[in-house]
Amino acid sequence: MIKKPILTLLSALLVSACATSPTGRTQFTFMPDAQINQMGLQAFESLKKQKPISQNSRYQQFASCIAQAILPLVGGQWEVVVFEDNSQNAFALPGNKIGVHTGLIDLVDNQDQLATVIGHEIGHVLAKHSNERMSQEFAVSQGMAAVQAIAAPQSALGQTAIGLLGAGAELGIILPYSRLHESEADVIGLDLMAKAGFDPQQSILLWQKMSQAGGGQGPAEFLSTHPAHGTRIEELQKRMPQALQYRQQAIAMGKQPRCAK
Repeated sequence: MIKKPILTLLSALLVSACATSPTGRTQFTFMPDAQINQMGLQAFESLKKQKPISQNSRYQQFASCIAQAILPLVGGQWEVVVFEDNSQNAFALPGNKIGVHTGLIDLVDNQDQLATVIGHEIGHVLAKHSNERMSQEFAVSQGMAAVQAIAAPQSALGQTAIGLLGAGAELGIILPYSRLHESEADVIGLDLMAKAGFDPQQSILLWQKMSQAGGGQGPAEFLSTHPAHGTRIEELQKRMPQALQYRQQAIAMGKQPRCAK
């Protein structure tokens, strides 16, 4: 029989776990943000030890220039690292870390296309998708035990939970987000790049290039869990009028990024 204090705690945590994403969607996130951010920091440091960092200063300047044009809209101090990796991929982690693969820089034609991906990845962090995913998976797998673990992190179960989540964080950029998360990050990223002065219309061209990058052997790695190509383009086109307005406002404010590849 579940004791009343536990039921009270469960109710309180469920209520506090209700959050709202930047697009207005209701979310379930009960993991402490500080814990999620720490996981992101640890995962990024681990990646920097495991993966070679590109020595191409031009690539690093290109990625950093684009990120720095977008980040004032977000706030905080961010680290941007270009990894020597031929896959067309990029990621952002809680704790304000951004990684870009050289394969993606090789693929894009211009600053606007790379801004599409960087904006998308920052969107995942802004919407706390890692927290939401971990909260959902942990709650489903552990049920009531999850609540007790969070309430008593020093317990044996709590320590096990933290260990599992720590491992999950390190693999977090490998574990796919849901298609709902990907679609939401598309919208957030489109708005961000437009507000920074980048051309949002290039986003459609970028996703078309990404979908063709597999050379007939399926989509690029980055798109493996994303919405169907037609669905993504349709959703971007629906949002495009608003994004173009954001870009016009940005240009009027003097925001005209000039990031050379």
